Amino acid sequence: MSNKTNIPDNKILGILENVSFPNYPAVGTVTAKVDTGAYSGSLHCSKVLEGIENGRKYIEFSPFDHPETTIRVYKFQVLKVTNSNGEQMRYFINTNITIRGDNYPIRMNLADRSAMKREMLIGRRFLRKHGFLVDVNKASA
Repeated sequence: MSNKTNIPDNKILGILENVSFPNYPAVGTVTAKVDTGAYSGSLHCSKVLEGIENGRKYIEFSPFDHPETTIRVYKFQVLKVTNSNGEQMRYFINTNITIRGDNYPIRMNLADRSAMKREMLIGRRFLRKHGFLVDVNKASA
């Protein structure tokens, strides 16, 4: 602990953090924007397909628009979110992310973030749940 708040250094994030997805190793490492103004996390993909297999609904998507990587998820929700463009319906999935070598569960929505600088967003719900603080002066990624 090298900060004045007695908070472990691994619980203080910068505004950009390198993260990976242990459930989806083909995705690799991405740089996520840590955004205390956003409620939930968001993962970029521009196309989500719904299907049914053996009577079970699923969604398939290619994270970060990498067509060589297709992820099928059977547990998902479709919820209304409010953003700067108004209200939209989005798919939400539960998965895990690795930040600085530690794994954490996270709930994220799938959204077209192609107009954004970063393809992934970590929101305040995740930060609060896992006891993270954000130091805007810290350059982590």
